[in-house]
Amino acid sequence: MNIKNRRKEIFIAGCLLLVLGGYFIIYRPTGEQVYGQVQLEPCEGCLTVLYDNYVFDSRCQAEWGFSCLVQTQEMVILFDTGGEPEVLRHNIEALDVDIFEIDCIVISHEHWDHVGGIEVILREKPDIPVYVPEDFPYHIMSSIRSLGGNCIETGNATKITESISTTRTLNGPPNEQALIIQTEEGLILVTGCSHPRVENLARNALDLTGESIRLVIGGFHLGNAGNIQLSRICNELDEIGIVNISASHCTGDDSIDYFREYYGESFVESGVGFVYEFV
Repeated sequence: MNIKNRRKEIFIAGCLLLVLGGYFIIYRPTGEQVYGQVQLEPCEGCLTVLYDNYVFDSRCQAEWGFSCLVQTQEMVILFDTGGEPEVLRHNIEALDVDIFEIDCIVISHEHWDHVGGIEVILREKPDIPVYVPEDFPYHIMSSIRSLGGNCIETGNATKITESISTTRTLNGPPNEQALIIQTEEGLILVTGCSHPRVENLARNALDLTGESIRLVIGGFHLGNAGNIQLSRICNELDEIGIVNISASHCTGDDSIDYFREYYGESFVESGVGFVYEFV
């Protein structure tokens, strides 16, 4: 399927623009913090990696950092924004992404390689929600607000739509959250750097929803990990029931090789420009 056309189809469905008695109703993020279990409805759509230090699509530029666009019927969410604004902008243009379709931004944690590109979005589309972890640095929130972003601190799991939620904020340090997407085939968990450990974020997603995890994608922060640590992590991920792994960004070359060998056909190659469709 043509990726550009698929994105347009998802956006059109995601707008949920209804005309009722002359009034226009547009879907907005719920921003509902959840105490206890999170009830999510399955959705379909696609993920597009907009920023990574590995290249998947040769039209894109690689740089240290991570950003992933989540497009569903309900909403378009940007998870993290990479580090260098000019690189993010290049990749957005190369992949034919319309900034004005982005409904909100979710930031995993405070490090520059995940927040540095946010000005690219907010200078063109200000006044959208930006969900940040609990105890986010004040100076970064001030910068986001100066660009017109509406900062919302999360601590508990926060529902963005009826199908998408953050995890709880976990401490690495720094504080970090991941993004949970409910599909018919299980959860997709999108991570930034996994400073609190990828297995802890995955278990939190499982505990919050009670649903199996079909895919974990993003950075795992394992650049210095040895085989003993990696074996333990894989065993824990197996216990959680994770089906597919797509490790990139700060996972480290050797650790990515380990996951690739361990998971075999269940390892999903990724990088900037990678598109993953889900139903």
